[in-house]
Amino acid sequence: MRLADVLSENRIMTGLEAGEKKELLEKMVSRAASIESAVEKEPAMKALLERERLGTTGIGHGVAIPHGRVRGLKELMVFFGRSEKGVDFDSMDRMPVHLFFLIMAPENSAAAHLKVLAGISNLLKNQDLRMKLMNANGSSEIYRAIEEAERRNGAF
Repeated sequence: MRLADVLSENRIMTGLEAGEKKELLEKMVSRAASIESAVEKEPAMKALLERERLGTTGIGHGVAIPHGRVRGLKELMVFFGRSEKGVDFDSMDRMPVHLFFLIMAPENSAAAHLKVLAGISNLLKNQDLRMKLMNANGSSEIYRAIEEAERRNGAF
């Protein structure tokens, strides 16, 4: 599986602004629901906030990977968001988060969910990719940067 298989250009959101974690998640879930009819706001927010209560998904270096298994969802979906200003996301390194990979998975897809989560985490260890994602002009350039990084690193 490749990230490019579960992320598409229309699932890339730039210009996100929020003061804190819950507001950012609400904005991403609302946009996700407007893009994908299968995404229902209430179950998605419930799953994401429950996961955040277990511990932050802000992994450091300006990156967060909020994720959850969402009741009623039939397929795994990934959305990307970017905030130029940054959001207080209770990140492990206490720095603002600028890059968000939102993973929503069906309740019964633990293996696929974890595989995508690990793959994204591995890709984002690369500082050059993080910088490309921050500096990219629009969703197509962001998508191309992700595809290119996957070609170099291999699928997950």
